[in-house]
Amino acid sequence: MIRINEIKLSLDDSEELLRTKAAKALKINEKYIKSLTIFKKSVDARRKDNVHFTYSVDVEIALDESQIVSKAKSNKVQLVKPYRYEIPVNNRNSQFRPIVVGFGPAGMLAGIVLAEAGLRPIILERGKDIDARQKDVSEFWTKAKLDEESNVQFGEGGAGTFSDGKLTTGIKSPFIRKVLDELYEAGAPEEILYSSKPHIGTDRLAVVVKNIRKKIERLGGEVRLESKLEKLLVANGFVHGVRYVHHGESVDIETDSVIMAIGHSARDTVEMLYNMGVEIIQKPFSVGARIEHPQSLINKAQYGKFADHPKLGAADYKLSCHGLHERGAYTFCMCPGGTVVAAASEKEGVIVNGMSSLARDGENANSALLVGIEPKDFPSEHPLAGIYYQREIEHRAYELAGGGYKAPAQLVGDFLQNKKSTALGDVEPTYPVGVTLTNLDECLPEKVSHTMKSAIVEMDKKLNGFNLYDAVLTAPETRSSSSVRIVRDEFLQCNISGVYPCGEGAGYAGGIVSAAVDGIKCAHAVLTDEH
Repeated sequence: MIRINEIKLSLDDSEELLRTKAAKALKINEKYIKSLTIFKKSVDARRKDNVHFTYSVDVEIALDESQIVSKAKSNKVQLVKPYRYEIPVNNRNSQFRPIVVGFGPAGMLAGIVLAEAGLRPIILERGKDIDARQKDVSEFWTKAKLDEESNVQFGEGGAGTFSDGKLTTGIKSPFIRKVLDELYEAGAPEEILYSSKPHIGTDRLAVVVKNIRKKIERLGGEVRLESKLEKLLVANGFVHGVRYVHHGESVDIETDSVIMAIGHSARDTVEMLYNMGVEIIQKPFSVGARIEHPQSLINKAQYGKFADHPKLGAADYKLSCHGLHERGAYTFCMCPGGTVVAAASEKEGVIVNGMSSLARDGENANSALLVGIEPKDFPSEHPLAGIYYQREIEHRAYELAGGGYKAPAQLVGDFLQNKKSTALGDVEPTYPVGVTLTNLDECLPEKVSHTMKSAIVEMDKKLNGFNLYDAVLTAPETRSSSSVRIVRDEFLQCNISGVYPCGEGAGYAGGIVSAAVDGIKCAHAVLTDEH
């Protein structure tokens, strides 16, 4: 197969032109191209007077491919091998079925791989199935009734289900393609396979999650919902089973392999592991707020005169400032045409996050604006001090907003001037439970708010209008990543043999794709461990 990079098309060109341009790059007649697939598609908006699409395509031709690549004499043309995922040889001698705790991205992909290997995994998920979970989340958003076991953080699909379904990642791994293939097979849109900024959309994620569960079950695995891990059963430093609670009854399962894909909000599970003697260390995390602008402003800033072109859709951005007061500030999980969501999982705590539908057709754009928090900023050296610090910020926000899970909010202009907001401007906040206008300095750590203010000014130089006076900040965002790392060895096991800390909650991932990739890695570790 031949890959051709940097084929450019104008916004008004048809993708049918790709065959013609591919043939020209290869210096062959178009009739010799047997197949063409898009490998990568991106928007090039570096010049606002020439916004266009850039493609990489894979072609198969009815000629000697090596010879044609050699004759093309271009660094944009290369021979490639099609990616094919292969499961490692199963070295296990165990009679027991492996257990996976958590059914978010890490747990889902670990479950798929173990099921494909014929190990019939049992997956425990503390929350409800996606349909019941959606009803509970809706009840929280409309009536402020929080179910601590079924919410934006807990339930089938994990925290990523109520997000943009963003699949961008900074990691490099051949398993990324396996993740994308599984999501596409389960109902995600085809463009996730080639878009440079793939996303599924909250509305489509529910279908995807359900289909992944059905696939695991077809392959002999089980997904036990509303089944909360209570403890690991350990003897002589080895795991021998797990105990979980289902509708008030305790159930024990014997096993010698447990993948702990618990997510970043299962604080009670982390405390249980710590009390059992599992080695846990502090890990940096981030704190900040969601910033909302009119989507039309972002479109204009990014695409100039092409802002309303139907092929472009809602524009996004990714900004960062380094060296501000010894800490960085950056935007994260930007949701074009999206909404700010209420993401609490504990009583009397406020957390915000963002999500978008597949269409990304909302009035506002929102993104997390975050500041890095280092362990030296934690209130103590206790391994779980970061968790306690997060909880303190969330509770402070709850009280500042007056309870009822309303979120504290402030206009960007007022925030920059250190004064309490008293009225909204042209941007209507989308946080569903309602906001209380206030001064965010009263709930965010001083270093965080101070750095955010500097960052907003600097980021406006990169994205015109970012410091819009009427833009709304809604706080706090505290769950962008875990504040702990569960230590694991070169075999991906913690200091209890047979237990594999996995994904974002264990401190080894930072998004849907990286968590899913870590799930695959841990499943491979189970397969290659000779029990």
